[in-house]
Amino acid sequence: MIIENETILIVDYGSQYTQLIARKIREQNVYCLVHPYNKIGSKILKNKNLSGIILSGGPNSVKDKKSPKLDKKILGLKIPILGICYGLQLLCKEFNGKIGQSSSREYGHSLINCINQSQLFKGVKKNSQVWMSHGDHIEKAPNGFVVTSFSNKNIISSIQNKKKMIYGLQFHPEVYHSLDGNKILSNFLSKICKISSYFKLDDFLSNKIYDYKKKLNNKKVICGVSGGVDSTVTSFLLHKAIKNNLYCIFVDHGLLRFKESNEVVTIFKKKFGKNFKRVDASNIFLSKLKKIKDPEKKRKIIGKTFIEIFEKEAKKIKNVQYLAQGTLYPDIIESIPFFGGPTAKIKSHHNVGGLPKKMNLKIVEPLKELFKDEVRILGKKLKISSDLLNRHPFPGPGLAIRIPGEIDRKKIDILKRVDNHFINYLKKRNIYKKIWQAFAILLPVKSVGVMGDERTYSYSIAIRAVTSVDGMTADFYMFSKEDLTEISKQIISNVKEVNRVLYDFTSKPPGTIEWE
Repeated sequence: MIIENETILIVDYGSQYTQLIARKIREQNVYCLVHPYNKIGSKILKNKNLSGIILSGGPNSVKDKKSPKLDKKILGLKIPILGICYGLQLLCKEFNGKIGQSSSREYGHSLINCINQSQLFKGVKKNSQVWMSHGDHIEKAPNGFVVTSFSNKNIISSIQNKKKMIYGLQFHPEVYHSLDGNKILSNFLSKICKISSYFKLDDFLSNKIYDYKKKLNNKKVICGVSGGVDSTVTSFLLHKAIKNNLYCIFVDHGLLRFKESNEVVTIFKKKFGKNFKRVDASNIFLSKLKKIKDPEKKRKIIGKTFIEIFEKEAKKIKNVQYLAQGTLYPDIIESIPFFGGPTAKIKSHHNVGGLPKKMNLKIVEPLKELFKDEVRILGKKLKISSDLLNRHPFPGPGLAIRIPGEIDRKKIDILKRVDNHFINYLKKRNIYKKIWQAFAILLPVKSVGVMGDERTYSYSIAIRAVTSVDGMTADFYMFSKEDLTEISKQIISNVKEVNRVLYDFTSKPPGTIEWE
């Protein structure tokens, strides 16, 4: 890929926050790429548009002989470098500073006291709240480096060597709890890297359409669509470029939300006409999921079955050469472990790298450089309905991972109705747009209740609603007591199979947004 914008390279040393660093940089309209520390090729380092490098945090100790190392070719580029947490400690070790091991890990909120002038802290409060997460710390800064701040525990929290353009932070500026974190990153980009060429989505869209018109001229492309934001924007963008050479296949696994299958058919039939096909495969998916309880097995079965059915339908279209996928940049970053990267794997993504080789199709991924909110902005430019673009994220495996334990058609039907009442209430109260993701979970638990003076023994439901910018971190949404009361009342009154509603008060981390 040719990068025309000035670019920041983020070297990933295994931090769960690495993607968040990228997201924060994109928020400032600066283009960036994430690469594992052991996958940085000379092609990347020789890129003339490379304007700065950020070394991420990570779970290892630099004192461990087997821990990830700093690629010394990075230092030879003579461009600005910012080390964060583990990245700072790598720089300190490289320049012969002294690293100590704390008796207790410094984790959570902390205050830093800025003691020396630094371009990084321009406009930052002298005493600023930050987020710490480290075991090792700097006991002595390397020669030529100046300590620019201490934490309230008197630990060195930042250093710099202005001449070498190397800066280091012991805390995480990318995390929400670092109140001046955005300002610090902005200072690195504008004042130190001197970024002047900004990443514009208008240019991205026009360039993509132009490129695909040339690359895919008179070539047939198939695209799997689900009605979700990613696949919809992918298909609409490609249609702009190649018109009737795009064929869209909707594999309906029967695990979508209430009446969502019909909505998908309506939208895509109108846009693509005879080039759109729906395949009702709900019976196939349900039979393969029978008696399966493990969530990772569910994901893999659904992913494998989807590919098998999609492949069968794709073969019916003659002379197809390309497959389009709605892969986003977070999908690629989170799936790096499949390719030998350092970040810990939380759960598998069946939409990355899952194409069988025997299909012999080339992949087209128009959105693979973008984050979710950038895709929504792109969708608006393509004149896609705002109701669809603003729909909450929905997992590929659908309701299968919102029903812990075994799945059957009855449970799916119950959950669809519950979820529908929950979401409709949020929309009616104008709360829906304030929430990143809201959904219900059908628990494998029944409890005793009383309805109309009669004993009931029915399902329990958990409801979840979180606020977030990009899904990497999230806080639970704080409903009022009146809202929770009304939501519970509407669900229990309208879905007779349910007699108890619970609310999930868990943030991410430590939890994930989805339960499975």
